[in-house]
Amino acid sequence: MSLQGAAGPEELIFYVNGRKIIEKNADPEQMLLSYLRKRLRLTGTKYGCGGGGCGACTVMISTYEPALKKIRHYSANACLLPICSLYGAAVTTVEGVGSTKTRVHPVQERLAKCHGSQCGFCTPGMVMSIYTLLRNHPEPTSEQMIAALAGNLCRCTGYRPILDACKTFCKESICCQRKTNEKCCLDQEDDPFDKEEKVSTRLFSTDEFQPLDPTQELIFPPELMRMAENEPKRTLFFHGERMTWISPVSFDELLDLKAAYPKAPLLVGNTSVGPEMKFRGVFHPIVIAPARIPDLNMVKCTDDGLTLGAACSLSLVKDILTNAMAEFPEEKTKVFSAVLQQLRTLGGEQIRNIASLGGNIISRKSTSDLNPILAASNCMLNLASRGRKRQIPLSDIFADGVGNNTVTPEEILVSVHIPHSRKGEYVSAFRQAPRRENALPVTNAGMRVLFEEGTDTIKDLSIFYGGAVSTTVCAKQTCRTLIGRHWNKQMLDEACRLVLKEIALPGSDNGEKVDYKKTLIVSFFYRFFLEVSQSLKTMDPCHYPGIPMEYRSVLQDFKTKMPQSIQIYQDTELSQSPQDPVGRPIMHQSGIKHATGEAVYVDDLPSVDGELFLAVVTSSRAHAKIVSIDTSEALKGPGVFDIVTAQDVPATNEFYYSDDPEIIFARNKVICVGQIVCAVVADSDDHAKQAAAKVKIGYEVLEPVILTIEEAIQHNSFFEPKRKLEQGNVDQAFETVDNIIEGEIHIGGQEHFYIETQSVLVVPKGEDNEMDVYVSTQHPAIIQEMVAASLGVPANRIMCHVKRVGGAFGGKLLKAGLLASVAAVAANKTSRAVRLILSRGDDMLITGGRHPFIGKYKVGFMNDGRIRAVDAKYYINGGCTPDESVLVAEVSLLKMDNAYKIPNLRCWAYACKTNLPSNTAFRGFGFPQSALVTETWITGVADKIGLSPEKIREINMYKENEQTHFKQKLDPQNLIRCWNECMEKSAYYSRKTAVNEFNIQNHWKKKGIAIVPMKFPFGLGTRYLSQAAALVHIYTDGSVLLTHGGIEMGQGIHTKMIQVASRELNIPMSCIHFCETSTTTVPNACASVGSAGTDVNGMAVKDACQTLLKRLQPIINKNPKGTWNDWIKEAFEQSVSLSATGYFRGYNENMDWEKGEGQPFTYFLYGAACSEIEINCLTGDHKNLRTDIVMDIGCSINPAVDIGQIEGAFVQGIGLYTMEELKYSPEGVLCTRGPDQYKIPAVCDIPEQLSVSLLSSSQNPYAIYASKGIGEAGLFLGCSVFFALRDAITRVRNERGLKKTFALNSPLTAEQIRASCADDFTEMMANNESASSTPQTTSV
Repeated sequence: MSLQGAAGPEELIFYVNGRKIIEKNADPEQMLLSYLRKRLRLTGTKYGCGGGGCGACTVMISTYEPALKKIRHYSANACLLPICSLYGAAVTTVEGVGSTKTRVHPVQERLAKCHGSQCGFCTPGMVMSIYTLLRNHPEPTSEQMIAALAGNLCRCTGYRPILDACKTFCKESICCQRKTNEKCCLDQEDDPFDKEEKVSTRLFSTDEFQPLDPTQELIFPPELMRMAENEPKRTLFFHGERMTWISPVSFDELLDLKAAYPKAPLLVGNTSVGPEMKFRGVFHPIVIAPARIPDLNMVKCTDDGLTLGAACSLSLVKDILTNAMAEFPEEKTKVFSAVLQQLRTLGGEQIRNIASLGGNIISRKSTSDLNPILAASNCMLNLASRGRKRQIPLSDIFADGVGNNTVTPEEILVSVHIPHSRKGEYVSAFRQAPRRENALPVTNAGMRVLFEEGTDTIKDLSIFYGGAVSTTVCAKQTCRTLIGRHWNKQMLDEACRLVLKEIALPGSDNGEKVDYKKTLIVSFFYRFFLEVSQSLKTMDPCHYPGIPMEYRSVLQDFKTKMPQSIQIYQDTELSQSPQDPVGRPIMHQSGIKHATGEAVYVDDLPSVDGELFLAVVTSSRAHAKIVSIDTSEALKGPGVFDIVTAQDVPATNEFYYSDDPEIIFARNKVICVGQIVCAVVADSDDHAKQAAAKVKIGYEVLEPVILTIEEAIQHNSFFEPKRKLEQGNVDQAFETVDNIIEGEIHIGGQEHFYIETQSVLVVPKGEDNEMDVYVSTQHPAIIQEMVAASLGVPANRIMCHVKRVGGAFGGKLLKAGLLASVAAVAANKTSRAVRLILSRGDDMLITGGRHPFIGKYKVGFMNDGRIRAVDAKYYINGGCTPDESVLVAEVSLLKMDNAYKIPNLRCWAYACKTNLPSNTAFRGFGFPQSALVTETWITGVADKIGLSPEKIREINMYKENEQTHFKQKLDPQNLIRCWNECMEKSAYYSRKTAVNEFNIQNHWKKKGIAIVPMKFPFGLGTRYLSQAAALVHIYTDGSVLLTHGGIEMGQGIHTKMIQVASRELNIPMSCIHFCETSTTTVPNACASVGSAGTDVNGMAVKDACQTLLKRLQPIINKNPKGTWNDWIKEAFEQSVSLSATGYFRGYNENMDWEKGEGQPFTYFLYGAACSEIEINCLTGDHKNLRTDIVMDIGCSINPAVDIGQIEGAFVQGIGLYTMEELKYSPEGVLCTRGPDQYKIPAVCDIPEQLSVSLLSSSQNPYAIYASKGIGEAGLFLGCSVFFALRDAITRVRNERGLKKTFALNSPLTAEQIRASCADDFTEMMANNESASSTPQTTSV
């Protein structure tokens, strides 16, 4: 059978947003995402990770089933969908849902008006997930809504405002249901909070929302219906540059194809083959797409179960099983129920909608959540090849591990038979993952037991595990040995011993800790034992005792519920003019555009004629000499234009901001894995990446390779200067104290994970060496400076433009400058425009993040809890170049006291120089690490003398006007107010009692609660770093154009600046426009960092507006009744200048490190957070139950934006302290290079109840309109969850009589929680010989 099949190339026909697309040269390698963005110029659908892990590229696919006469709508990740799979389908993107030119759809409107977008980059994906749900269920339940968002990540908002928007569509009431004094929080008249203050709890008003009208949606194209019903189906062939796609329609043809091309994979959803080709370099010249074959899609009810076609999507399987559960008696549906449980958390909705049941089974991945339960349940596989059909048990394909060849290459999995359960049979499935939803499991299991009728004697037992070794594995020996045993404690003990012996775990390669997996293997069996024991009791309470009451709660897994939230802020004074927007919850200026996909980011800019795409080639060694660079193969690749190396840099390649340089291209040697060695430019993104993979670099390894802080200390490898702060007499104080504790804590790094990766577009102007640089950065001036220096031209030739940034968090400063220089050098060499958009994997590999941190401390204190002396050393892992590391070390020293007065203190900070990618600024800048160390020793002191941690905190908190340890004055009155108000609002003591009660009644589940205060100093340390300028033009029609040096990256700075200008000029916000931040309008602007953007730019905007108003004053005085437009016209006719610059010199800040004193900060923000959590001691999983935050942020300019910043930072803090774990190989290669391996918080991680209150009547004389800079402070409050977890673990250990002090490091992952909750199962690990394996990842 020939590949040519049909004559000539096929036409691919599908619809996008109601428009017919006929693609004559469909390339099987082209994904829908790049097709939408590059071919159709629909840039609303965003690239976030390329692997279906973040949801930024979500679209809706609609197909028509002629047999059922039904249209099916489902969400999918455009980055995984090959366009060839869309024949006859209709695609709806965010542009098709609504736009400002046509009509904004209710989903888009409500997301924007509920403040559900900050940087806006993830918003189109959110819109599409919600929109698709509403197309299928116009009045969804809150469970459906929360499930629909499980596959979408947001790094800015912390999800609360997004869910607020979602709730307005749900059929349940949107009331907070938190009845305080039997009153709902929406009953404004009788407010449960402060009676004196005028307090508001609404950030948006639902009255102005347009109703959802399902009749107004785009219809399914009638032509596609006609095609589906009338056209005879035929085989489709699509030939691409390197790959052929064959989509057969008959079963026999499929068997023939598979016989002819046994190596060709069958591709349905592309969720397995796609990522393999994209991330692991697997290549398939031919793929067969069998999705249209009826035999593979059938669903059949038989007497003994269900038979499901192998091409059925997991969502369809889920629906079928859900219906079967309702239809059949419970004893028949235990298998269905267990499979359903795994389906609920498998991937996100977008993945389940396209991934197939057969693909999940046949790929035999060890991470499959379905295979263990299907194998344990005796599911059968129906296989077929030419002239042969057979049925085998699913468990056969796992019999000998990976080398298994039960299914021959030419065989096809046709369908899967899932049996009914029988009487006396019990089936369960378990999993534990780094995040509860949309995460691959660490370990999972499927278990089934069948008893002799009416007894508890085991007749048949089946146990399968996944995630443990390279594929699903069966505990055969164990099961055989246990047949005939009674279901009791002796059987349990033996089972645990046997199963540990049988399932030997290799030291795994992906860095999962072996001990944790082993503990889970036995913990899962124990949990199964409890479940079955309880079921036996239900069946026959006389004979079977069941399990103790306090064990029962562990049978319930944690579920994600729609969170309830409340936000409290102070209303504006009645005397304030209704037109004055300051202090009101105004929607983000770009909110609607974020939601319609019209907001333009760097990669959305239309392509320039002749533009080239750049792909970087990075070092694969941590420390080595470059011996050779062989580009010959790469240059032969299709579409390759040129290769750029250090030799092509016209001027500066190394920037000496301190003793060690920041480097554009590695020259002669590499100093970390991920350092850029050279770059390929080609006519397309794909061609550039393919060629980059062919560049061969020869290395000669250099010694030493330093990766960890410990190694840096050993080799004395530091960036100078080392810093020290000292006050009082530390040594003497230690001699007089009652107690001393010593300890150390390790805090892991954190990846910025801005959803928009590093992006730059450089356009040479063709004369005078001018260049336009469009870049996603927080600091256009440094980009301009670095690009100019690297090209050897004056800065006035480089125009740097930033419209908006899709998230930054500190990660788009120096690194963005180096990447822009790479692109500029390429543009200079080729005289073409060059676009560089890092893939998520490259971004994570190259850019570095928050500094890993080790804090060592010695603390002296009295028996009454007063802390007298602290001696501490901080080590931060700076990576291979200085970047901001020394500054981060300094800030960690200056802010280490957090909220506490420490009379005698000595503290050192060292920035370690290692062979890792250079770490850099990250929201909080050293404070989240050093303050966590401080809070750790606070709890250590509490443990030691038997007082509660909150008592130790109160005893040592700053009380009256005092000085910090660097002699700056401080008035802590608002710190104490925040603490007391947080205590009160969270009902801390009564909830602590309730937690105690719960813990007495539950053995395997425990709750913990903690409250943490915060003092966050505001300031950048030197005056020139906080200067700012603005430029305001008034045009003769009265409209105002405003620009300033600040960057919009989600924090709402432009919105606030327009609020400032509106108040100062006394005109409505609608008259004022902000275009872009550019080095051509505001030169030498400081970076938008350190929470200072609004503070300093607000002053500059105010200055400019006041200058203009002063000029207009004589005209206004002459005609006080006139309108704004009259005055402006008159001013123009009188030749009054209508343009002004504004300037702010910066805060007077300084620090003398020689003396250890100064005024590095201008003012302080205060806050407190109380969090309550629940842990599962068997798995280490936890659930965030409730958080109450009180923050003092002065007078908020925009409460909606500010509360959004607090919540977003708080959730990022939850990530830092409890989830986000970076893993490196012993060679220094980052293993966690995308959302698959690196878990940031998702919807399932935010507290079920979240309350944020802004402290009322707080004034700040130093900043614009008495506000405070608020971007970073909230992040540290995430550690209230860390200490609540610590509280729960402490309670477990006390109950079990474990007296030994224990150290918890950050992030406090499930693995650490499980290991700290020591019990018989963790003991088994200690005694289990085979546990001696080499660690596969390094903690840096």
